[in-house]
Amino acid sequence: MSDETVLVTGCSSGIGRATAELFAEEEWVVYATSRDEGDLAALAEAGCETAALDVTDAEEIERVVDRVLDEQGRLDCLVNNAGYAQYGPLEDVPADQLHRQFEVNVYGPHRLARAVLPHLREAGDGTIVNVSSVQGRIATPGAGAYSGSKFALEAMSDALRGEVEGFGVDVVLVEPGPVETNFTERSLEELAEGLDRRENVYGWLYDAIEDASVLSGSSPLAVAPREVAAVIHEAAETTDPHARYPVGPAARYLLLTRFLPDGLRDFAFRLVRRVA
Repeated sequence: MSDETVLVTGCSSGIGRATAELFAEEEWVVYATSRDEGDLAALAEAGCETAALDVTDAEEIERVVDRVLDEQGRLDCLVNNAGYAQYGPLEDVPADQLHRQFEVNVYGPHRLARAVLPHLREAGDGTIVNVSSVQGRIATPGAGAYSGSKFALEAMSDALRGEVEGFGVDVVLVEPGPVETNFTERSLEELAEGLDRRENVYGWLYDAIEDASVLSGSSPLAVAPREVAAVIHEAAETTDPHARYPVGPAARYLLLTRFLPDGLRDFAFRLVRRVA
């Protein structure tokens, strides 16, 4: 019987790469994936198995999951990490861009969960870790598309947890705040390339998004990808994981704002607009 096995998506950099490295150090059999397998050379050298995997491609998902099961005879943990952020005023986000956001951040994890669940149920054990975000519980102007996808992932995870608990399968949400990665750089690329700015009426919001994106990864409250990876590993190792793991002080502080009256949060957003 082989060692415990984990399949991780979105391993080209950041949280996914750190997660694959940490699991490998802990002597798990790691299948690290990304859209371009060439981005995984360092992980292969570190002892990970690697594969190209686009989470929007059902055939690729089936191929990779079948490979894991054929080679190892088991799969103990799925880490749904692949994702990106589409920021921008919702009026300026075309429907095809909104669909793409959900295609990757929501339908991708759903496809993978469906692919691995028959094996996990049969084994009577296993963990699905869905990497969400603090923005999956707090929506702010300019983040409607991204937050919408993460809110959906949170809701589906909560539902799935209750559906599969009786089979010995755990479903866990990991909710980072700001992280020291290049995630924000890609977000700004999406902001520049993917939107339809029909009228120049949201200048204050674009400025706020760009300022917040530049500051998030370098914020004193930002955490290293390794810290998020450690939480993911803990969730996979424990026999009774929490439903949610906020990661970092910013995540914990921001989540407290959920308990403020809606009117007070809206007032804060009006202040941001006036200052901008």
